[in-house]
Amino acid sequence: MILVTGATGNVGRHVVDRLVVAGHGVRAITRDPSGANLPDGVEVVAADLAEPETLRPHLDGVEAVFLIWPFVDPTAATQLAPRVADVLASAGSPRVVYVSAASAEADPNSFWAVVERAITASGLPWTMLRPTGIATNVLSWAAPIRTEGVVRWPYGAAARSMIHEDDIAAVAVEALTNDRHDKQTYVLSGPETVTQREQVRIVGEVIGRNLHWQDVPAEAIRPMLAVAMGSPVFADAALAAWAALVETPEQVTGDVPAVLGRPARTFAQWAADHAADFV
Repeated sequence: MILVTGATGNVGRHVVDRLVVAGHGVRAITRDPSGANLPDGVEVVAADLAEPETLRPHLDGVEAVFLIWPFVDPTAATQLAPRVADVLASAGSPRVVYVSAASAEADPNSFWAVVERAITASGLPWTMLRPTGIATNVLSWAAPIRTEGVVRWPYGAAARSMIHEDDIAAVAVEALTNDRHDKQTYVLSGPETVTQREQVRIVGEVIGRNLHWQDVPAEAIRPMLAVAMGSPVFADAALAAWAALVETPEQVTGDVPAVLGRPARTFAQWAADHAADFV
């Protein structure tokens, strides 16, 4: 049995689907089981990482846990992550596969790094997945693409090594079901860097429209970004990271092909998979 948190999210849903197809038992955690809409055979249960003890009744027979951390506040992570790890460790020490971020090593104060430290300190078996830019974030531009054909955003020259969410899921499933990935940290990226401006162009090519990019000052989107991300501090960190990527492109790694035995999918492949979201 594999426990999946964030089971209805962009990555978690792919993890669930892949585990079901492979014949594994899946127990999906959600705060609202009635609206989960997950595949037949998945055991959907109610729990909330904000209340770690709610996990305990659902850990019987669990051999591995896919962990998505839902809170961006490092203070909340400092308080909650050790408690979550303790609950897991006291229930048979299942393997934990945690979706962190490529920036976790460079920013030890981020919530991603805080959760990583809590997991490693607990004595649980673990695998850390550190994706670079996750391509599904581009869906935040879908509405202006549909209505105007223009994306107004800062740092069009920021070069990202965007990774397909299903590639993250594929690596996660490999780590959840094979103990050879114990104590391994994988930095997961796409096979190339693509600037934000180029991402819009590629989406346009896929859907057959001539889309346009318009650079705007970072301060113009900061209030909206703070609301969307749930934290002004987190929004400022994101803007600073995009600014840095103008001069220093996001890293491209070989960890996806090393784990899966095939290349990571390109941004163009991601755009083709999501073409319907932009029309």
